[in-house]
Amino acid sequence: RLEMRNFGVKVCMIEPGYFKTMITNVENLEKNFYDSWKKLPEEIKESYGEGYLRQFAAMLKVLQKGYNSNLSLVTDCMEHALTSVHPRTRYSPGWDAKLLYLPISYLPSALSDSL
Repeated sequence: RLEMRNFGVKVCMIEPGYFKTMITNVENLEKNFYDSWKKLPEEIKESYGEGYLRQFAAMLKVLQKGYNSNLSLVTDCMEHALTSVHPRTRYSPGWDAKLLYLPISYLPSALSDSL
C-alpha cells in the first residue's frame, strides 16, 4: 500500500471475515486437505500425526456455523473503495472481522497468538 503511494495510487484493503462461498465450503476444503495429506511423505505425516488432520477438519465444521451468507457486505465495501472521493484505507466487512479479528490485530503478538 505504501509502496504504491509514490506512484499516485491509493490502495484500500478489504479484510473480510468468513463468508459462505465456494472457497470456504467445508466439503471442498476437507477434500483438498485429505488429498494433499495423501501426497505427503510419510515423515511429514508422522510429524503432524493423523489426529492433527482430524482436529483441523473438525474445526472447519465449527467455523462454518459462523459464516456470513450476505456477500453484499463485501461488495458494498468494494464499491465504496472504488467510487468514493475519500475511500478508507481499511474495510472490515462482517461481524467477525469487526468484533474479533480487528481488535485482535491490535494486541501484542504473544497474546493474539495464544488466542
